[in-house]
Amino acid sequence: MKLHELKPADGAKTRGKRVGRGIGSGSGKTSGRGHKGQKSRSGGGVRPGFEGGQMPLYRRIPKRGFTNIFKKVYSTINVEKLNMFEDGTEVTPELLIDAGLVKKVQDGIKILGNGDLNKRLTVKSHKFTRSAAEKIEAAGGKAEVI
Repeated sequence: MKLHELKPADGAKTRGKRVGRGIGSGSGKTSGRGHKGQKSRSGGGVRPGFEGGQMPLYRRIPKRGFTNIFKKVYSTINVEKLNMFEDGTEVTPELLIDAGLVKKVQDGIKILGNGDLNKRLTVKSHKFTRSAAEKIEAAGGKAEVI
């Protein structure tokens, strides 16, 4: 079988029903909407989650907790990922983004201490875990807080 020989299974692709095209079509006049009522009118219908006036589910269930609007969200990266850089490199947030290790800075970048570091690097970041800073300095580098 070749790419140009592919076709959908029989009956998989059906033409759309053309409503409101005369009495002979079988769906003329009311166009399948029935007679009168909210759903027959143009722009009619109810919003998603509407239960006919009964208290909707999303309002019946209890609400818990809150969202802290002052919460800081850090982009995280493990120390072992920094092994891709050459010895003596100054690792900055911009360099991490260019290397594809971090998508975006958010409220800052935090270096975590998972894995081992074999390179001597100067790492500039917004936050370090204690173990990450120890591993960077044990490898002969520097952990600088921006």
